[in-house]
Amino acid sequence: MSGEFRCGFVAVVGRPNVGKSTLMNALVGEKVSIVTPKPQTTRHRILGIRSSDDSQIVFVDTPGLHRDAGKAMNRMMNRSAATALADADLVLFVTEAGRWTAEDDDVLRRISQSSITSFAILNKVDKVVPKDALLEHIASISQRHRFAEVVPVSAVKGDNLGQLLKLIPQYLPASPALFPVNTVSDRGEEFRAAEVIREKLTLNLRQELPYGLTVQIERFERDDNGVSVHAVIWVEKTSQKGIVVGKGGNMLKRVGKAARLELRERLALPVHLELWVRVKENWADSERDLLSLGFDAPSGRAD
Repeated sequence: MSGEFRCGFVAVVGRPNVGKSTLMNALVGEKVSIVTPKPQTTRHRILGIRSSDDSQIVFVDTPGLHRDAGKAMNRMMNRSAATALADADLVLFVTEAGRWTAEDDDVLRRISQSSITSFAILNKVDKVVPKDALLEHIASISQRHRFAEVVPVSAVKGDNLGQLLKLIPQYLPASPALFPVNTVSDRGEEFRAAEVIREKLTLNLRQELPYGLTVQIERFERDDNGVSVHAVIWVEKTSQKGIVVGKGGNMLKRVGKAARLELRERLALPVHLELWVRVKENWADSERDLLSLGFDAPSGRAD
């Protein structure tokens, strides 16, 4: 790589729940995208920015490309991921070392249809047993597509991330920085507060419910004494409201406490958090409702 400053967009793509958000957070060095063990946690296109003396890498965390696109929300998530892929200077195709699915095939098909340079990122290598099997996984994915690089990593353990960060700028265009050097995300505090609350809901609630809820910040006020946040948790059915609130309000209190503690740590200020639960029927299948709730405007196709 020459001495020119390099900057570009790096799309982090893959099937749901393969570790894309964990990887981007680790590469940026700060939590900019929420993480849970449940698929489809990431619903929005989120930028994570890593700046150095000779480069600025703008990572784009995307919703997982998936086959089940029955609701408007799923279709918008697929379009968001496809747009990020089309606009990227480099693609990191994240897969799970030793596990290949039909959804991996779907994502690779999209990558193969574009001319954008791509890396294969074999994530979760810390779980590969025996370790010699990793060579077989590298050989296998190398035969599926002409990747510029195949990089085995563990996003959770931090294994080999330094090597990946050295490789990426070599494939970016010569360009001045696009963001101020201290910027780590394009998303503001209100969006990140809503995501923290949704993360705590997803972690605490039964498996089927998190996909039927979203969080909207109604008020976010900051002064020298702290931050006051008023948020609405939207659910699709009246029966879901009781689940979110919990017996005697216990679930909502648990979620609120966990979210408040994380927000206090992030903002380095005392946080007053108030949560309400409201019903908006079929919000996840209404593009108008989705736009009003902060989802990305639809553009292009993701068939």
